[in-house]
Amino acid sequence: MSIFFNNVNAQNTDTSYKTLESITVVSRNLKITEKLSPYSITKLDQRQIASSAFRTTPEALMGASGVFVQKTNHGGGSPFIRGLTGNQTLILVDGIRLNNSTFRYGPNQYLNTIDMFTIDKIEVAKGIGAIEYGSDAMGGVINLSTKENEYSSRPILHASTLGKFISSNMEQTSRSEISFSNEKIAIQGGLSFRNYGNLKGGGNVGVQNPTGYNENNIDLKVKLKITKQDEIVIATQNTIQKDVPIYHKIVLENYKINEVKKQVHNLNYIKYKHVNNNKWIAEFLVTASNQRTIEQRSLQRNNSSIYRNEADTVNTIGMTSEIISKPTKYWTFNTGFDYYQDNIYSSAKELNQQTNAIVFKRGLYPNAAKYNNSSVFNLHHFQLGHLFIETGLRYNFLRININDVTIGKIVVKPSAVVENLGISYALTKNNFIYSSFTTGYRAPNIDDMGTLGIVDFRYEIPSYDLKPEKSFNTELGYKYSSKETSVNVAVFNMQLSDIITRVKVDGQVINGYNVYNKKNVESSYIKGFELSFSKIIRQNFNWTSNITYTYGQNKTKNEPMRRIPPLFGQNKIEWKKGKAGLAFTHVFAGKQDRLAQGDKDDNRIGKLGTPQWNNINFDAGLQLKHLNINTSLINILNEKYKTHGSGVYGMGRAVSITIQWLL
Repeated sequence: MSIFFNNVNAQNTDTSYKTLESITVVSRNLKITEKLSPYSITKLDQRQIASSAFRTTPEALMGASGVFVQKTNHGGGSPFIRGLTGNQTLILVDGIRLNNSTFRYGPNQYLNTIDMFTIDKIEVAKGIGAIEYGSDAMGGVINLSTKENEYSSRPILHASTLGKFISSNMEQTSRSEISFSNEKIAIQGGLSFRNYGNLKGGGNVGVQNPTGYNENNIDLKVKLKITKQDEIVIATQNTIQKDVPIYHKIVLENYKINEVKKQVHNLNYIKYKHVNNNKWIAEFLVTASNQRTIEQRSLQRNNSSIYRNEADTVNTIGMTSEIISKPTKYWTFNTGFDYYQDNIYSSAKELNQQTNAIVFKRGLYPNAAKYNNSSVFNLHHFQLGHLFIETGLRYNFLRININDVTIGKIVVKPSAVVENLGISYALTKNNFIYSSFTTGYRAPNIDDMGTLGIVDFRYEIPSYDLKPEKSFNTELGYKYSSKETSVNVAVFNMQLSDIITRVKVDGQVINGYNVYNKKNVESSYIKGFELSFSKIIRQNFNWTSNITYTYGQNKTKNEPMRRIPPLFGQNKIEWKKGKAGLAFTHVFAGKQDRLAQGDKDDNRIGKLGTPQWNNINFDAGLQLKHLNINTSLINILNEKYKTHGSGVYGMGRAVSITIQWLL
């Protein structure tokens, strides 16, 4: 979406560019100056998120340095980091795992269940995260921090409401927010209602029918200052999406109906934080969370009387505890544990529309499966003059209980130990070099072990003898950071082993689909480089550019890795002065015809791969005392394009307008 001033206090916003230096959280709850970090970090703040021409959280990441976004359907959006996506990258919401044990290999839609209006900032840590947050962080970590109000010396109440529209009936959105604060309490909440119409593609694509769906969101966050040292945060986030079509299934795979009938995500948590002057317990943090995801799918083939409904529910209980110690001004460390328990409920039924007979069948996952994920960790940070060192260790142990109707009771207890080392050295005040050596892993989950049914264009059967995937990432980088200019160059090489992959079962076909199960049989490597640049040109102009290249090779099959993104990046020029702002954005990707056999067999890609594309957008915003008006010209050249691996084409030429009232 295109809002330059999306804040109820926007009338007090300073709209000039002053500095590019920033603070980012890269190791759980420790704040480290970005230029000192020995890792490659991409950060988007609320202003950057709001000023984009996109509509959803995944689309807000399009053009971000080192992040490539695939869209299987209009209601999806799966970020690739270092060539990996799905259950090989970790998504956090306010430090709480969004990933659960049913996240699948390859692209998924779950990032799109987080309302973009609720987000304050996004941090993407690339090639790292297993020490900080555990399993799945092989490609990296995406941490979404949601908005929160601040305490005030006197009672303050703010409210805002906005309406947003995109031409050709592609979107109608309303959002209302309210906030209240005084010395002891700070409240932030909102409601969002969205109607996404069918997506109109560029060039000769036209309207892609069916692609539209509806979405509603409600969120609330309350901060309570108990004492000067103690604070409690209570939050709830709730999203429901209805009738989300899987477009390419209907167009390319002979389906009359193939949709996510209902997609629900609920997150509720309470955080307690204690701060004191004790060097061994400088901060103590505890978070208790409850999370629920519901996915109901409806399928019916053309010329078939069988209407199939599948329903999966995952209830997740989470508990994390952490102590931050600061023995000296040169040394800090975090110690703690993470615990998550998934309870999975999965069912399916088939209705014969000719006889009205209903048959109940096994769901996609084993019903009543339990997935216990426990970790202990210890992270250390040293700053010795010009040298900054970060190192740590995590031990992760799991217990997976499955009672499968096809095989019986299964108990699996995988475990993993990972460590890292990152070093940054200040050559001068503005010049820094860094290097890191990090290990990562992904423990086998319920989707790996218990899937039974049609997934994408194959039929999967369960596997119960899996062990964790492993990664080893080596990175070398250079940073330049001043008040006006920022440069980050990184080259990386990631070795992957014991990769869990789908293996075709020779001679077996079910419902017209080849049969696959999963095994730890492959090893691969991914290498590449990232370059990002930002420059303040005078006080009111800012120029940013980034480019990323990724090369992946499956060593076992001696072929390219699947779904490796092409060369991609973004160029952006922004101007802001007083109450007005303008921006031109050029997002691009090269062709990708270096394909695995699985890519060629995927009807979203095909034997010819994906052509190169260029997407140019223009955004403009005007801020008045109680009114903000923002407009975007989207895909000005009406380019026909889709990101590599996507099932839908990107939006064609369109106009977006957003009007926000500050009450």
